[in-house]
Amino acid sequence: MPVVFCGICPHPPIMVPEVGRGRDGEVAKTKEAMLELGRRVKQSGAETLVMITPHGTVFADAVAVNTLPELRGDLAQFGAPEVRFAVPADVELVREIKNAAGAKKIPVAGVDDKTAARHGLRAELDHGITAPLYFIRRAGVNLPLVHVSMGMLPYAQLYSFGAAVSEAARRLNRKVAVLASGDLSHRLTPDAPAGYDPAGKDFDRRMVELVGAADAEGICSLDDELVERAGECGLRPIIMMLGALDGLAVKSEVLSYEGPFGVGYMVAALQPGGPEEQRRLGGKLWRGRERAGESYPVQVARRALERYFAGERDKLCDLEGAPPEFAGRRAGVFVSLKKHGQLRGCIGTIAPTRDSIVEEIAANAVSAAVNDPRFYPVRPEELPELDISVDILGEPEPVPSMDELDPKKYGVIVSAGGRRGLLLPDLEGIDTAAEQVAIARQKAGIEPGVPVRLERFTVTRYR
Repeated sequence: MPVVFCGICPHPPIMVPEVGRGRDGEVAKTKEAMLELGRRVKQSGAETLVMITPHGTVFADAVAVNTLPELRGDLAQFGAPEVRFAVPADVELVREIKNAAGAKKIPVAGVDDKTAARHGLRAELDHGITAPLYFIRRAGVNLPLVHVSMGMLPYAQLYSFGAAVSEAARRLNRKVAVLASGDLSHRLTPDAPAGYDPAGKDFDRRMVELVGAADAEGICSLDDELVERAGECGLRPIIMMLGALDGLAVKSEVLSYEGPFGVGYMVAALQPGGPEEQRRLGGKLWRGRERAGESYPVQVARRALERYFAGERDKLCDLEGAPPEFAGRRAGVFVSLKKHGQLRGCIGTIAPTRDSIVEEIAANAVSAAVNDPRFYPVRPEELPELDISVDILGEPEPVPSMDELDPKKYGVIVSAGGRRGLLLPDLEGIDTAAEQVAIARQKAGIEPGVPVRLERFTVTRYR
């Protein structure tokens, strides 16, 4: 049998009465929807529950699957040690999932007590599992469990892992329900745990729409900057769950959404139907996912890296056909490389060193890949996995004091003697001009208290 039911569940421990102690009433809609989700799992006839969490053993280069025969966890760290679970694992399905994922070349790491200890982690069920499982159990579901932790892999591989779960279920003729545990934006209000960003509400609104339409393509194509600014933890588990529905018609229903603590909680039920070829996304959807929409500056950076690693180092870029605003102008440029959402290299120039912005981008792209002292040099085989952004700096202007700075709008340059430090604008975790200047001082090696010259600049960011 294939996967018979899928769902999305949030995991705030406060929704558990023993933890909330009255405050759980503030998420009454979520609690009611979670019980309904549990009832639907039970009605599906599922024989095993696969739960995907963002808070377990998360690896940058693999999906972690718990291989212990019995899975234990509790909510002791949230003041409710009496809420505990001891659940048998479906070890046969675990083994088959690993085999199916391996055939798709998706790295999977088996996690047991020894593996967890080696990495300084724990193999117990985390709150991404235990909080929603509380309500699933209350709805009368008592099934063997497969405990999966999301990986920081490209969306393509995460989606394919979900397809491997479905394939493993078919091989064993096992009825399986797959639940993605994850909260949406953590930045909905000024008192939110991760700070406020207006993009949080935009992200949540878009996710509710896309999940309601069962639009896997739209979810996997969400703008990276929007996702990053939202400060979510549920997107990757949701993508993994959607892979289990690849090639199937889906009836999706958002059972509830609310965000009373500045964090978005969505509960959704996705019921698979018969085959639907147009929903067979597989790998084709994600190959070059970012490439078609890349801006011209990012295309320049990518071509420069491709030529560099192909040995064409004497001609990293072409000016022929370049837009005049890039070929006929000089400016400082920063090029940032990310892999699986993690910084892989960033190098830039405060002032122009080349004859054009095009040449500045090409040179700095290569430097970001091979000269950033914080990272090992990028390898040629990593190029398809790199996401690139290019920041073109405006002309710096002196400012008399920090009152003229705005870390969301302006970058800053601090100077003292021959030392100079720069920080780009709109960086996560930097909310005040004082923080911005302090970090720029540190980068320049300028001690606190030493008078500095301040300059601000605008940035045009290209992706």
